[in-house]
Amino acid sequence: MTLANGSKQLIPYAGPIKIKFQNRSAFVGAMIMGDEVLLGAIPMEDMDVVIYPATRTLCVNPESPNIAMTKAK
Repeated sequence: MTLANGSKQLIPYAGPIKIKFQNRSAFVGAMIMGDEVLLGAIPMEDMDVVIYPATRTLCVNPESPNIAMTKAK
């Protein structure tokens, strides 16, 4: 991981990290594996976003455009 001061350190896990997408946000932890970024299913569910495979885009859930919603079971 490259830190803000430019130094590099080997760090296997970082968090909490605040991620934002459009009008949604969530706090997550991240496993550090090289320089790739992968957004998992749990943060996507927390933010209530959906993937449109045909256009390969991520969008807020059109059924709840103003606030993230989830079903409690």
